[in-house]
Amino acid sequence: MQVKNVVLTGVAVMMAFSLVLGAGPGDQRRSREFREQFIKDFRRTGLNTTPGDAMMLRILVESSRAKRGIEVGAATGFGAINMGIAFERTGGHLYTLEIDPRMAQATRENLQKMGLEEVVTVVEGDALKTLGELRGQFDFIFIDALKQDYLKYLKLVEDKLVPGSVVVADNVIQSANAMKDYLDYVQNNPNYDTVIIRASMEKNDGMAISYKIK
Repeated sequence: MQVKNVVLTGVAVMMAFSLVLGAGPGDQRRSREFREQFIKDFRRTGLNTTPGDAMMLRILVESSRAKRGIEVGAATGFGAINMGIAFERTGGHLYTLEIDPRMAQATRENLQKMGLEEVVTVVEGDALKTLGELRGQFDFIFIDALKQDYLKYLKLVEDKLVPGSVVVADNVIQSANAMKDYLDYVQNNPNYDTVIIRASMEKNDGMAISYKIK
C-alpha cells in the first residue's frame, strides 16, 4: 500500500507540473475562459487591430474553413492570437510577419501564453522579402502593414492564393489615398469580389474583404 501511495503521489505531482508548464490535455491556456480573459486584458497599442476587427478576422477564418493563412504586420500579436484560435479550430496554420524584432518577440510570447505557439509561426523580417520565401499555397491573408505597399504584398503571394481565398486589408478608409492602387486593383479586378466593411468604430476605419474567384 505504501508503494502504491508513493506511485499515485508521483503521478499527481507530474500532472500538476504538466499544468504549470502548459502541457497536456488539461492545459489551461487552451480553455475558453482563460483565452477570453487574456484577450480582454490584452494591452493593445495603436498598431494592434481593434477587438471588433479581430473578431471579424476570426469569423472569416472559421467560416471559410481556411487552412493556411498569412498576416502581414503582427505588431504585438493581438490579431494573430484571435486568428490563431480560428486556425486551431480549422486544423490550419497561420504565418504572421513582423519587421520589428521587439514586436516579433512580444508576439511569440503572447502566442505562447495562449497556447498557440504550434498554430502560429512568427516570421521576423521585411515582408517584402519574407513573403516571397513562404512555400506552398494559401487561402487567407490579412494585410496590415505599410499602407503604400499593400498591392506589393498582395502581388508577392497572389499566385499562391487558391480560388476561394479570402483577402483582408485593414485601414482602407482612413488610409484610402495611400493604398489607392491596391483598392483600385481588388475593386476592379474581375477575379475578386470586394466589399468594405466597418466591424468596429473604435478607429473610425474599415477593412476591405475580397474573395478570390479564380
